[in-house]
Amino acid sequence: MKFIINIIFLIILGVTTVQAQTLEEYFRIAAENNLGLQSKYKEFEAALQKIPQVNSLPDPTFSFSYNIPKMMSQSAEFSLMQTFPWFGTLKAQGDAAALMAEAQYQSFLDVRNQLYYEVSAAYYPLYELNRLRLIEQKNINILESYKSIANSKFKNGLAPMVDVLRVDIMLKDAVTNLSILEKKERPLLTNFNKLLNRDATEMVRIDSTQTVEFLQENFIRDSLIINNPMLHALDLKIKASEANEIAAQKQGLPKLGVGLGYALMESGKNIVMPMVSISIPIFRKKYNAAKKEAQLMKESYALQKNETANLLISNYEMTWFEIEQQRELIDLYEQQTQQTNQSLNLLFSAYSNSGKDFEEVLRMQQQLLKYEKMKATAEVEYQTALAKLNYITAKHIGK
Repeated sequence: MKFIINIIFLIILGVTTVQAQTLEEYFRIAAENNLGLQSKYKEFEAALQKIPQVNSLPDPTFSFSYNIPKMMSQSAEFSLMQTFPWFGTLKAQGDAAALMAEAQYQSFLDVRNQLYYEVSAAYYPLYELNRLRLIEQKNINILESYKSIANSKFKNGLAPMVDVLRVDIMLKDAVTNLSILEKKERPLLTNFNKLLNRDATEMVRIDSTQTVEFLQENFIRDSLIINNPMLHALDLKIKASEANEIAAQKQGLPKLGVGLGYALMESGKNIVMPMVSISIPIFRKKYNAAKKEAQLMKESYALQKNETANLLISNYEMTWFEIEQQRELIDLYEQQTQQTNQSLNLLFSAYSNSGKDFEEVLRMQQQLLKYEKMKATAEVEYQTALAKLNYITAKHIGK
């Protein structure tokens, strides 16, 4: 018995793995092709280019002067001057730019995770459509068999003609429902394929063996605050603001200049002159404003982080409730399906023997159809909510 249980477990595990690989493949295609995600990554690359702009020395200054003949003893003078910001200024500016670039990367990760959720949210309606079509086609096949039986009983005088008419009406409804489901595929395919930036009519592989994955709340919730890239991005922006504050303070300190001058003299004795300069930052308003700006931005990012954390927790609780709700509905519809199926079998057996209560057989068949469809929809709602939970908890971080 234990061996059989292990085999069943391995089969279920294999089914789940195949499904995950299928959806993960679409994640990969979307990550490679989605224009919005590509744009976000370009922003990160552009932010990286800011680093060498702010942590490099200013360009040296070269000057040349030529004296009008006979007015001075020297005929020409050359000078080269290099200015050096106060110690630590360039490092602080470089740190701020690097931290902001890392924040841009975290924003890119968040957009990528959100894209994965959108791909999942577009994938599962296609899965639901496939399930509903199979269920409706099965219903049509059953109704056709019922019609054949009712017609046979009518010809043999064992059932009234109204039984044939009842099942014929239900058959027309079922055929129309299936036709509507067929037409629904095109907009769903378009929505999915456009997320992957590919042709709208390209076929999508749907795993028909979807299983419900049950989760433990605490295990998922532990990663809510720790792994979320939006919170990481804001932490980095806070640190970048601190570095900007240091840089603004140091920019208000004197700047040193070191250079060399070379003068051509008419006497033939040329002169080499070392030079030193120092800037005097007496106009403090702009430096104080830059420092205050960095402080205010730090406070702003801290407030944004608290607000984002609150929203994440709120979204987590609502999404977890949705998962629990759909899981209970799946269990309910599964039980209802089994019991309705048993009742239907009993009613049909009685009808086969007596030719009576055919209307009750049809009613029970429609009840079974309803529960099967509701279960399929609940499973899709569950998987969609689970995909949203994966986004909120940044399940795909670093992948």
